[in-house]
Amino acid sequence: MGTVRKLANEVEHGLAGALPRLRKTVVGKLALAVGAMIEGQTPNTVELANLLPLETERQDMREQWLRRLLKNPLLLAPRVMEPFTREALAKAARNGQTVLLAMDQTDLGDRMALLVVALRVGDRALPLVWRAEAGPANIGFESQQRLLEQVRAWLPAGAQVLLSADRFYPSAALFGWIQTHGWGYRVRLKGNVLADTGQGDETTTGQLAQGVAERYLSRVRLFTQGRMTNLGILHEAGHPDPWIIAMDCPPSRAAVLDYAARWAIEPMFSDFKGRGFDLGSSQLWHADRLERLVLIMALAMYWCVRVGQDDALARPTPLEKKPGNKMTPTIGASGNSAAAWSPGSSAVCAD
Repeated sequence: MGTVRKLANEVEHGLAGALPRLRKTVVGKLALAVGAMIEGQTPNTVELANLLPLETERQDMREQWLRRLLKNPLLLAPRVMEPFTREALAKAARNGQTVLLAMDQTDLGDRMALLVVALRVGDRALPLVWRAEAGPANIGFESQQRLLEQVRAWLPAGAQVLLSADRFYPSAALFGWIQTHGWGYRVRLKGNVLADTGQGDETTTGQLAQGVAERYLSRVRLFTQGRMTNLGILHEAGHPDPWIIAMDCPPSRAAVLDYAARWAIEPMFSDFKGRGFDLGSSQLWHADRLERLVLIMALAMYWCVRVGQDDALARPTPLEKKPGNKMTPTIGASGNSAAAWSPGSSAVCAD
């Protein structure tokens, strides 16, 4: 039995247990695609199709098989990801811990943009929900709200959330949504956002940051709609631009530095793109098909994270055995969860 088939069998076992209502044929095909993705780490559908352990030897039939899977309306990313993301969020929130979410966008050339909400796990992040749209433009609040509402529905009751978002995203509507649902936030602002400190004429966030290394302002009105927030400004030596951070809490240096939690999403995007699955070279032009391709990549990522955790627990390195060293953060399905993955083999996910 080949490597891809072995991987697919283990992934299928996990998917079938987590998604009992999804058609078995869809589960089986998705597992094959995930196994091929782990093995090939490529967004090229021709290369990916060539790795599929199908009975046919004809390449055109393999490619047709994969195209049908990427067009399958039953393959909805939120539906497939729900049991795994619910489990991940529950683990992140246990013992009263704050759930650290990051929202960011990456462009795939000039063809497509991908908006992702991810969960911080240690120094990295795992994707929870995403949306693709044609063109390189910033994805607006309607799509942001759809993703945030999905994550909110999966959060355990009473969970405390801190959302970090880059300066491409702020809008009065986004701040209104965050504040309505009681989430903490650290949102970076551009320098052209209108601001009213209540101590003079309306200005911009860039003018407020001009010539200062640190500045902290409470109850600042942003945008023409007058959305109220607190601002922290930090411009460290050697950095071309200041951090202008809107926040829900009293502004301070420590609160501004909380925004650094967002950087955990960068290694995840590296995994999706140049350092991992090379998503940027995908030739898909349809947003729904790209979203399903990202689903295959995300499941491959979750599977490898799960394998790595099991390996760290079962066979810790000498450094991991030392007192005081952090073990691999626990994330994803627990061993007795309905969303648990089969342990698998750590070798197939090694760099």
